[in-house]
Amino acid sequence: MKKLKVIELFAGVGGFRLGLEQTGGYEVVWSNQWEPSTKTQHASMVYEARFGPKNHSNTSIEEVPTDKIPDADVLVGGFPCQDYSVATTLQNSKGLLGKKGVLWWSIHRILSEKKHMPKYLFLENVDRLLKSPSSQRGRDFAVMLRSLDSLGYAVEWRVINAADYGMPQRRRRVFLLGYYKTGAVYDRLQETDPKAWLSSEGTVASAFPVSAVIEDQKTFTLEPDMVQLSEQFNAGEKLSPFQNSGICINGQVFTGKTFPEFDGEHTVLADILTCDQVPTEFYIAPEDIEKWAYLKGSKKEVRTAKNGFSYNYSEGSMQFPDALDRPSRTIITGEGGKSPSRFKHVVQTSKGLRRLTPLELERSNMFPDHHTCLEGISDAKRAFFMGNALVVGVVERLGKSLYEKIVQ
Repeated sequence: MKKLKVIELFAGVGGFRLGLEQTGGYEVVWSNQWEPSTKTQHASMVYEARFGPKNHSNTSIEEVPTDKIPDADVLVGGFPCQDYSVATTLQNSKGLLGKKGVLWWSIHRILSEKKHMPKYLFLENVDRLLKSPSSQRGRDFAVMLRSLDSLGYAVEWRVINAADYGMPQRRRRVFLLGYYKTGAVYDRLQETDPKAWLSSEGTVASAFPVSAVIEDQKTFTLEPDMVQLSEQFNAGEKLSPFQNSGICINGQVFTGKTFPEFDGEHTVLADILTCDQVPTEFYIAPEDIEKWAYLKGSKKEVRTAKNGFSYNYSEGSMQFPDALDRPSRTIITGEGGKSPSRFKHVVQTSKGLRRLTPLELERSNMFPDHHTCLEGISDAKRAFFMGNALVVGVVERLGKSLYEKIVQ
């Protein structure tokens, strides 16, 4: 089986790598993971422990020269969601200068400086990317699409909720697949009706089927001047024009709302609970149950801010404890630790109410058992990893579909 070479950026603890390698069609030839907010690079430690230190970089990607990154067929990564506005153009350069420290422009810089550009991109982000920032809905995504278009890439995207396709977590993320203009997939995309590509013919639709119905269809052209696009895109509008599925090729956008179709088995929270002995610190003390119930419950109350300003606060209730016959809610980075929380998971067991263990959090993202278990890595840090991770099964299915489109 021919293996496609992969560059993995923002690698975390290796979710992209796990999903791609499980298809048998990919080989990671270089990876990078850097956490700017911590002195100890815990995620990189886990990555090296599981995959080895060879060709792994633990340096800020902004400081890695492009010539130190090997050529590859595919570039993948779950890049941070930041402000992608364009500050200015660089004179006498192909590049674009966004705000300093915005890591999207590191991806752009690597692609623009590569003599042999990767023909395929496979990227992931939170679904709010499609409607950010709140002051100019959809601008960030428009800037991304146009910047990739300027480099010769067509892009298709879909917001996928892993639980809609039988996976154990209700986690919505937007996945982007980029096709370079010299590749065969680019040509097929260009020759295929956009509706057919999104509903049945495309890479994403082949992996994650949708109904033939596409609602709220829109077609529009992205302004080629990046600064002007950044300043003016969708100005004054309350809603983003980008729907949960779409294509951008040659600056032309087709987007619409698709609906998942799945008739297979569903994994639920009960399926991922461990049968092993759970340490006592994961159980909720009887005296703390009332505090947990309050945080999970509905509220209508007057609160006072630090400056003395009083305001009416309200929020709806959350199921407490969590339903065992449904996929888990979205795992968040603050899932670890004993302190009562509105958003942490709590399950009812024969021994009482308890939080989820790191092993169960790994299973919710379809990681191998004990993947993040390493000396020096706390349970809270392991939970943090899973709050930042993606669902491996989504990557595996998309990776398989992409491989079949490329190698056929």
